Amino acid sequence: MPHKWGMAVDLDTCTGCGACVTACHAENNIPIVGPEQAARGRAMHWLRVERYWEGDFPDVRLKFRPVMCQQCDAAPCEPVCPTYASHHTADGLNAQVYNRCIGTRYCANACPYNVRFFEFFNPQWPKPLHLQLNPDVSVREVGVMEKCTFCVQRINAASIDAKAEKRELKDGDIKPACVQSCSARALVFGDLHDPDSEVSRLSRSPRGGKLLEDLGTLPKVTYLERQTQV
Repeated sequence: MPHKWGMAVDLDTCTGCGACVTACHAENNIPIVGPEQAARGRAMHWLRVERYWEGDFPDVRLKFRPVMCQQCDAAPCEPVCPTYASHHTADGLNAQVYNRCIGTRYCANACPYNVRFFEFFNPQWPKPLHLQLNPDVSVREVGVMEKCTFCVQRINAASIDAKAEKRELKDGDIKPACVQSCSARALVFGDLHDPDSEVSRLSRSPRGGKLLEDLGTLPKVTYLERQTQV
């Protein structure tokens, strides 16, 4: 049976520190656009931490929700791509082939989660930041769409290591950059097809829910709502 990679996010644990955002930038060679481009709506974050206020002043609470590509099983970005750059893999990932992408941005318009980004210019890293680039991840060029991949390079590396050791992948072998950097352990990644995996158990939690579930996109990211305090 092929894997089905998914993620669980515990909103009761997330502190909104932003370490996952920083780790995602460093791991996936995401360029920093600067204040002028950000003011024009061209900031790039494969992962963002949304903030919500609950209650009325002065009894208010701040809530955080990390939002990345939901890796939908019925992804609206896939059928609109004229070059099949956005496609579904056997492992259930919503992959993006940069060499096929011609930058129509149809996928970004179809995505209800606003997690796809267009390269408006060739990325540049001032010295010495160019030394931090991850050799396992390609540097995208101007005119293509990009997004969260669940750190597919780490998935492939762990799969190769397991194959070399002649064993099956174990739960916890793969940790995307955001999961590894989360000190609160609010993010959990694993195989949804494995009923004993931690992410599979959390996805079945009564606290679990999907983002914009009514749209029928079948996301593979489960959000565990905050537990009510008595």
